[in-house]
Formats: sequence, structure tokens, C-alpha cells
Amino acid sequence: MNATVLKFGGSSFQQPADFLRVASHVAERLWAGENKIIAVVSAMSGTTDNLKAVVLELNKQAKPSNLDAAFATGEMLSACLLEAAVSGLGIPVTSVNGYSLGIRSNSDFGRASVESVDPDPINAALQEHNVVIAAGGQAIDQFGKVTFLGRNSSDLTAVVISAMIGERVCEIYSDVPGVYTADPYLIPGAQLISKVSYGTVARMSRHGAKVLHHRAVDYAEKHSITITCKSLTSDGAVTGTIVTGCGDARSVTVTRDAAVLMCNSLAERDKLCAFLDQQKVSAICLEENNAAGICILSDVDFAMRLVTRKGSRLISTGSRTVVTELDSSTLRVHLYTDFEEAISRARQFHERMYPGTGGGTLKSATAKQRSAATPLLISANSGPGNSH
Repeated sequence: MNATVLKFGGSSFQQPADFLRVASHVAERLWAGENKIIAVVSAMSGTTDNLKAVVLELNKQAKPSNLDAAFATGEMLSACLLEAAVSGLGIPVTSVNGYSLGIRSNSDFGRASVESVDPDPINAALQEHNVVIAAGGQAIDQFGKVTFLGRNSSDLTAVVISAMIGERVCEIYSDVPGVYTADPYLIPGAQLISKVSYGTVARMSRHGAKVLHHRAVDYAEKHSITITCKSLTSDGAVTGTIVTGCGDARSVTVTRDAAVLMCNSLAERDKLCAFLDQQKVSAICLEENNAAGICILSDVDFAMRLVTRKGSRLISTGSRTVVTELDSSTLRVHLYTDFEEAISRARQFHERMYPGTGGGTLKSATAKQRSAATPLLISANSGPGNSH
């Protein structure tokens, strides 16, 4: 069955009214003649961190499966709220979550991998409704337990759904219209890239770029799904970047809070880096003060569980901000303990890469905003006398 797949990230839902704004966009697409729409949603900004804080406040040794079940509720809530907003416009709509999406994963809680798909549940929902709202970032394992596909993995859900229903295009909406040569919130001179290859975007993502999840890009390439990156504005949807089979761009990426661990030997370091690479975890080999170490850029919690399970005895030396210069032939990595220094250097690298672009196309901001509604829904460190 033909259906348009749209994914809305957490930045699309800063206020409760934003669910109405997204619902209006969905309605306009239907009124313009589109047949059916599947809208994949992320949790509101900050929700996953709050959920994690509350669970760990109750039990610092909470099981990964327990955390996954908690994380899933963030996307489920977004799906319910968007369903309410769309239903209020008189449109036949339903919502589905990991239990009824038809996506099966392994049991690697915290960052599970998709193993199989069944389009029947989604197709059945589309038979009866014009709009299906899908909770992103989740699946179920062979035992029927809900699993979390990783941070920012609603992109992956959207691409997987596109592939399993036979759609060749997936639209990803965020607070910026596309992929930039750097984070426009940190580097004012960042340039919007109009067309770029899967490999280039996946490489950028593995080194800190936030617009698209690297496993979503890998899956899209494998199944020939074109990704169009968009943003909702007061004037409607704006398309910024098309991710397809060709196109290259140089970039500067920033990864904050990358974990640095020291190994007993170079051989142990190399073996561990190879192991993490096999698990699709981005890690960099280091030599710091004549000692061997690794820097883990993505899926840090999941990676640490893998390391522990493997029996490696590593010494944590804290976190770093990693700035990476990427182009088609080289990769230069710089580590900093001071975040402000890292951003200053990243701006210099970008200016050297793209001279004369210091003015930028977007206003710089120190950080992305969290949803104003999140504290009303759940808050860590709230005593029994507090109500939210």
C-alpha cells in the first residue's frame, strides 16, 4: 500500500502546541492528495535523559532491559499526543509502538539491531486509517520484550518502515532543514549541503553530526531509500538536503562527552578497537602520555557494557570533546578537555576549510532547546510532596 513516511524529531515538539502544528502539516499533505501517511515520532527533547535519571535514581544498577522499557515510553507518549492532535482534525488515525510495529531486533538492550520485519501490522493499520503514528526507536526481541534501538534512532525506525512497505523516499524533519558542514548551533559559518552521499553522511554521523543517525543511513543505502531532510517553518516545509548515492562534502564535527579509556598495552587497544568496530561502535585509537587508549564517540553506555562483557580491564580518564575534520581523503581528530576551547578550534578548522563563511546562514546558539513540556511530564529528584 502506498504511504508517505515522515519522521519528526524531538525538536519538533518543544511545546504542546507543536503537536497541533505537526498535525496540521500531516492534514495538509492529505488534503493535497497524498493517499496515506505514516508519521514516526521521537520523544520530546530531554525526555529520554529525564527517564534515565529517574530510573537510575531508584536503582543505579538497573537492568538494561529495564532502561529500554522506560525509554520506550517517551516515544509512546509523543505518538499518543500526536494521535490526539490529528484525531482532533477529524482524520482517521491510530498509533503503534514497538509491540505492534512489526520490527524484530536482537536482545542487545540499549542499542538493539534490527533482525527482521513484518509489514502486516502497518499495512493492516493503513487499511483502516489515513494516518498511522509510529513510536520511533523501538522494537521487540524474540522473547517479546521491548528494545531500544539507540539514541536518536527514530530515524532508523522511519527508514526501516519505508523499506518494509516498499517506499523509496523517507522524509526526516528536525529543527534545521538539512545536513550542514558543521553544527550550525555551534559554528555560525556552517553551510547547508544540498545533496550528499550515504557514505559521507554516515561518516559524519559516526563522528558527531546529529542530523541523521548513522545506522539509519546505512540501512537506507542497503535498501536504496532516498532520505530528504526537512524542517517545518511558518511558511511550510523546507527541504534542505537529499541523501542518496552520490555527493561529497568536507565537514567539521563535534562530539561532546566522548569516553576516554586507557588500556594496558597497544595490542590490547588495537584488539578492543577492532572489536568495537565490528559492533558498529565508533571508537578512536589513542596514544596519550606514552599510554595506549581508546576514545568512544557513540553509544557510550552500550559500548561500556560490551567492554565489561568482554572482560577488558580499562581505566576511565573521564570524557573529552572530540573535534573531527573530515574530507574525502583525510580524517583528523582533536581531543579537548575544555568544551569552549573545542568549539573555538572547530570554528577555526571550519573557516580554514570554507574561507569567508564566518557570517553563517543561521544564528549560532550554545545548545538546542529542550521541550518546555518535559518537566511537566517527569522530573528527576522530585520528592513525594512535589507534583508536576
